[in-house]
Amino acid sequence: MTSFAITNARIFDGTEFLDGKAVIVRNGKIEAISDAKALPNDIEIVDGQGQTLAPGLIDVQVNGGGGVLLNDQPDINGVRAVMEAHRKFGTTAMLPTLITDYRDKMEDAIAAVSAAIDANVPGIVGIHLEGPYLNVERKGVHSADIIRPMEDDAIELLTRLPNGRILVTMAPEKAAKGTIKKLADKGVLVCAGHTAGTYDDIQEAIGEGMRGFTHLFNAMSPLTHREPGVAGAAMADDTTWCGLIVDGYHVHPAAVKIAVKAKAKGKIMLVTDAMPTVGATEKRFVLGGEEIIATDGRCALANGTLAGSDLDMISAVKNCVEMIGIELGEALRMASLYPAEFLKLDDKMGRIAPGYQADIILFDDSYTVTRSWINGA
Repeated sequence: MTSFAITNARIFDGTEFLDGKAVIVRNGKIEAISDAKALPNDIEIVDGQGQTLAPGLIDVQVNGGGGVLLNDQPDINGVRAVMEAHRKFGTTAMLPTLITDYRDKMEDAIAAVSAAIDANVPGIVGIHLEGPYLNVERKGVHSADIIRPMEDDAIELLTRLPNGRILVTMAPEKAAKGTIKKLADKGVLVCAGHTAGTYDDIQEAIGEGMRGFTHLFNAMSPLTHREPGVAGAAMADDTTWCGLIVDGYHVHPAAVKIAVKAKAKGKIMLVTDAMPTVGATEKRFVLGGEEIIATDGRCALANGTLAGSDLDMISAVKNCVEMIGIELGEALRMASLYPAEFLKLDDKMGRIAPGYQADIILFDDSYTVTRSWINGA
């Protein structure tokens, strides 16, 4: 089915909700949003059954899913399995994420994502390397034994993906002056995370081209009234993006409200920081030799330390609406348009509009994703 029209749905095009319209898809792209009563006679009809049709969700931080952790299976099959697990929950584009690991594992993961993109594995648009160039003071579950300074050839490694986006989470205060600028000039998306940096450290990093912040509030120096820290710098700056894990565990709902009000509109994007338990029946796994268990949607070590999440993207949207009180359209933008803009892919993703990729999802009133299309398939 290369040409079809989706009718009988409430359409959110990335800006507003539309009723009485139909979305026409041809050859993997949105051809038009048309009056539902004026469709071509020869086109196949998909009945939306009164559900919501929205741009596909984009997740820039996905450690695992479907029982697979990228660190444990950094090959094309591992990448494919993680994507397939999250697609069921509305994700149509993602950055598989490698947690702090040894050099050979980093090389394998980059090669796996490159191979997945070359093989047209649906939804894979790049890779997120979360570490190893972090600050052990804010390591979270990252291994202190593997966190390390940047090697002499680190920039070559971090710019090795030729066919997709590379996002690198690092502690800016641990990088030599000018490093972030070198990475940014080569197209790397640099985010501050697992950092004990000061407000001034972050201002310098932003000046060098740093693009955002990984899981706002978590694993970073907090906002206080005399030292705004990384969290304060993140919310005060209007040019950068912040990833936010809205699962009710990583960030208190009140803090989510504060961040959304403080940060410039369009600069907060939902992320899952998902672990292998998403889309899997087994709710436990091992990371760095330690068992992590997901209970009631919360992934943690035995001592209670949070270790990623058991969150999916459509649930993050639901939590924004029902837990935080964010309007549905804005919650959907936080999960689609804003991450597309962060990734510099908003000319083809994040909207239902003529010329855009047909990356779209259909979900019901209970936020269950019933259909998804990636490039119209």
